[in-house]
This record gives sequence, C-alpha cells and structure tokens, in this order.
Amino acid sequence: MAALPSGVARAAPEEGVPAPPSAPSCWRPRAVEPVLLLATLALGVQSPLLTQYLWARLANGTGPGSAGGGSNGCANGSGAGHPGGQQGVESSVAHWNLYINLAGFFVGLFSVTLFGPWSDSVGRRPVLILPALGMALQAAAYLLVMYLELPVGYLLVGRILSGLSGDYNLILAGCFAYVADVSDKHSRTFRVAVLEACLGLAGMAASIIGGQWYKAEGYLAPFWLVFVASSCTALYAAFCLRESVLQRRSGRLFTLRHYAAVCRLYVDPGRGRAWKKLALYSLAFFLVVTVHFGTGDILVLYELSSPLCWGSDLIGYGSATRYLSYLTSLAGLWLLQKFVADTWVAELGLLSNVLGLGVIALAATTPLMFTGYGLLFLSRAATPVIRSKLSKLVDETEQGALFAAVACTEGLCSLVATGVFNSLFPASLPFMKGFPFLFGVCLLLVPAAILGWIEMQDSKPEYSHFEDMPSPVQEAAD
Repeated sequence: MAALPSGVARAAPEEGVPAPPSAPSCWRPRAVEPVLLLATLALGVQSPLLTQYLWARLANGTGPGSAGGGSNGCANGSGAGHPGGQQGVESSVAHWNLYINLAGFFVGLFSVTLFGPWSDSVGRRPVLILPALGMALQAAAYLLVMYLELPVGYLLVGRILSGLSGDYNLILAGCFAYVADVSDKHSRTFRVAVLEACLGLAGMAASIIGGQWYKAEGYLAPFWLVFVASSCTALYAAFCLRESVLQRRSGRLFTLRHYAAVCRLYVDPGRGRAWKKLALYSLAFFLVVTVHFGTGDILVLYELSSPLCWGSDLIGYGSATRYLSYLTSLAGLWLLQKFVADTWVAELGLLSNVLGLGVIALAATTPLMFTGYGLLFLSRAATPVIRSKLSKLVDETEQGALFAAVACTEGLCSLVATGVFNSLFPASLPFMKGFPFLFGVCLLLVPAAILGWIEMQDSKPEYSHFEDMPSPVQEAAD
C-alpha cells in the first residue's frame, strides 16, 4: 500500500459508518507549534512559582500577593514558622509537590488514554482544546487560593480539574500526532525536534518572565499570565488551526475500544519482532523522561536552599539556561544528522545528560551550577529520536493510538518521577543533597545501552530489513 502524501488524513471511516464531507478551511494554518508554545509558556511560568509559593506559605505564611520575592531562598525559607527549620520546609514542599502531581496523574492517565485514540475519529483539534481549557481552570483555582489565602490543600482541586481534561500531556500527544499526520518518515525526526524546541523557547521565556515578574509584583500577576496563555491556547486551536484529520467521523468517547487500540500496539502477534523494538524504545523513553521530570521537579528546591540560596531572579535565569538546551539540542541534531545515524545523536544527548547532572549533583557555588546547566546543551536530543523511531515502527493509520501510548508513558513518568525524586530528595538531605541527580545519572545508563544494542542489531544483515518492514495491513493490501 502506497504511503499517503504529507498532510492527507490517514484515518479511515468505520465499517458501515459513512464519513461526513469535510470542508477544510484553507485559510487556517497547519502550524501546531503556537499551541505548544502557549501551553508551555503557561506551564513554565506556573511550575517554579508554585514551588516558591508553597515554600513561602509553609515556611512563614507570607502573603501570596505581596512583592518582595527577590530575597534569597535561604532568607525566605529559614523556617521561622515551621517546626523543622529549613529541612522541614524542604521536606514539606517536596511532599506537597508529590500530592499535587499525584492528584493530577490518577485522573489524567485515564483521560489521555481515552482522548488520544478518540482523536483518530474526531480529529486532533478537540484534544488540543479540552486540555487547554483544563489548564485555564487550574490557573483560576490557584488564583482563588492565593487571593483568599485558602489552605494549600485546595490547590489539589485545580490539579484534578486539569487532569480530567487531559492536562499538558494530552497537548503534547495531540501536537506530536498532528506532526505525524503532516510529515513523512524522512523528515519526521527533525519535525519532532522542532516541536520539542518550541518547549525550550517557551520555557526559556517563561522562566525569565516569571522570575522577574514575581520579584517585582508577587505571585498574582504571573498566575494571571498562566490563565491568559492557557485560554489563548484553546482559542488558537479552536478558531485558527487547520484540522489534520480530514475524514472525520463521530466516535464514542467512553468506550474500551480506545484502550484496546493502545494495547494492540504491544500485543499484536502479526508485528513479528517489531513489537520487541516498540517495547524497548518505550522503556528507553520512559527512563529518559522520568529523569528529566524528576530532576526538574527538585531543581528549584535545590537552588532555593543552602549552599546556593538562590532568589527568584537566579532561579529564573537557571531555568532559562536549562530550557535553552532544547534549542541547542535542535541545532546539534540538525548538524550531527549529516554525519551519524539518529541513534548515535541520541547517545551523545544521553552523554550530555550524564555530564550535566553529575556536575549539578556536586555544585556548591553559582558558577559551578551554571557549568552543569551548560553541559546539558545536547540533553534534549534523545527524546525526539526515540519518538520518531516509535512512530516509524507502526502503520500510518496507528499514529493516534501510538501517541496516546506515548502520552500514557509520559503520565507514568510523571508519577514515578514525582514519587521517587520528591521522596528521595528529603531522604538524602542528611548525607548528600545532590544524590538524586547521581541516581538520575545511573538510570540514564540503561536507555543508552538499549539504544546502542538496537542500533547494532539493525546494522546486521539479518536484522537490517526491520526498519522498513511492511505492516500486516500493507502485506494484505499488496
């Protein structure tokens, strides 16, 4: 079966159900990047400021709307109002981060798995609109907690509302599925890398804006930006973005068929050896993203407390430097693809991760901390390579189910990363504060071994045909 041209819908109508005529709006762009830019801007402003808000509330009950966030982290978190002192504050904040993330995960995991395959029927735009609205509701709930100085437990309400609508993970899944719809196999790796570079561009802007704005005006104004950016994401997806699935059809949302479509990717006996590569690449992706999420969760706490004692401005610059690695990784991927295979680019990205996290684990001064951030310059090159390889292993009609599975994996990454790293950080404070980063270094050795082993197996003559092996659907058609 010949591959469909780029930009043509790949979803076929259900048997017995006619596909309604579609009238695409030619004036609408196919650029899904603004959706990811705006959503990441909202998340990038919110995440570090929420940690600092919890720090201030749990340490001494500082009013949430007040300015004066520019004092250093140790001064803010001295723990005057907390019985455990600074270590008690660190432990409490880490645990509340865990509770908030768990609340969103347990509802978000099932939502993403439902909405992802559903998008193969109804189109990609609905699964971009719904989670953006959920993020706006979450920001509104957080603002109510801050204005009324409600107990921090009420933050869980906003997190659950966002999780019910699919949360940020569904936006990621919808955007990557959209790119798979409008790209071919040869350009997919770079297109995915461009999309991931949008994460860095928006995150870098969010880090600088959030830190400086909080320093000048307190928490409330930046969180209003979160609400506006999330709302604009939904409006762009609803009124400006062209649908990539043209042959849309009505489909039930609450059905087990969506879960079955995801499961078939890994249990279909007709896939031959390809299912093993799917499982191994998924495991590698899981470990890499878990380390990214886990170390990112604790970085703000690591910087706030001694010996670094960073204030909100330095935290913003540090986060911007970390997000810059998305752009440098894109440039590195574009350059290295001219000389080596994608797998070896991913291996170099993992090496960059190992070196950067190793230095951060031992950083006791600001220059050394920024050195660690600098060594992460290629750290984001591994994930677009793995996403692209996963996409190439399945049929073109299964991209929606695949990226639903990837989104499910990312949700599991968030759960494991939050549970492990936010629990490990307070537990390791008495003997080595940077131990969680060294633990992340050890975890990254496993995906490095997996990617290298698959590449060496594919380079052998008896395995080299697997990359372009036709699917059972294609064989039946031929």
